[in-house]
Amino acid sequence: MTTIKIDEQTKEGKAFMEMFEMFFKGIDGFEIVKPNYGQFNEEIVTYNPEFVEKVKRAEENIKKGEITTLNPDDIWGSLGLK
Repeated sequence: MTTIKIDEQTKEGKAFMEMFEMFFKGIDGFEIVKPNYGQFNEEIVTYNPEFVEKVKRAEENIKKGEITTLNPDDIWGSLGLK
């Protein structure tokens, strides 16, 4: 079996697919298989609950206007650590 990747979003890819379908439709041994983009790497990702809680608290603080602005020229001073 041979796999050929064709970018159907390009002009050339569309033209090739039209030609392929016209010439080989119904002929044994040729099949167009569309990719199934979720079949690989379906590992379930879980986040650390402590990290999720920190993000939620940060979102709440931003909504309340409780934010810290950093000066890129004086980061330590912006944090009050100078």
